[in-house]
Amino acid sequence: MHEVLSMNSEEQNWFALSVRSRHEFVVHDALRQKGYETFLPSVRRVRQWKDRKTAVEFPLFPGYLFVAVRPHAEDFLKVSTIRGSVTLISLVPGHPTPIPSGEIESLKIVLKSGSDFDVYPQFSEGVRVRIKKGPLAGAEGILAKKEEQQVFMVSVELLGRSVGVRIAAQDLETA
Repeated sequence: MHEVLSMNSEEQNWFALSVRSRHEFVVHDALRQKGYETFLPSVRRVRQWKDRKTAVEFPLFPGYLFVAVRPHAEDFLKVSTIRGSVTLISLVPGHPTPIPSGEIESLKIVLKSGSDFDVYPQFSEGVRVRIKKGPLAGAEGILAKKEEQQVFMVSVELLGRSVGVRIAAQDLETA
């Protein structure tokens, strides 16, 4: 997980930035060097080559990272012109859509917990819950079932992606 402190105190919103294939870490580093607060959720996986095994960092949402900027055209332009950037994600063309900070914070909680998780595309059904105890305490998300097990889902709705963690029902309360 990669992040950096914000560049100023004026209110900033989180936005999803689409980047060129395999440029997530390059764009993340370039934005950090320019002073932007970024969040690139990533996971470490072991990859096997012919002669060795190596732990490699992979983006959790390939092709995307998150950046906190002031919602002004000049800031959107600065972020979008970073080498490797494609566009800020928008539901309305020309107007980047902010991501609720609660979604980003819940995603950070899940990643910091060290719990096993899966990424689910286009997950949006179920009941909204909050984890009340354990290493994931405070995270909010959606409750679902997968193979007869309870799964706690943290969704980044704008990207149509979710991260799922198996959780005991007694650790949950309605949000």
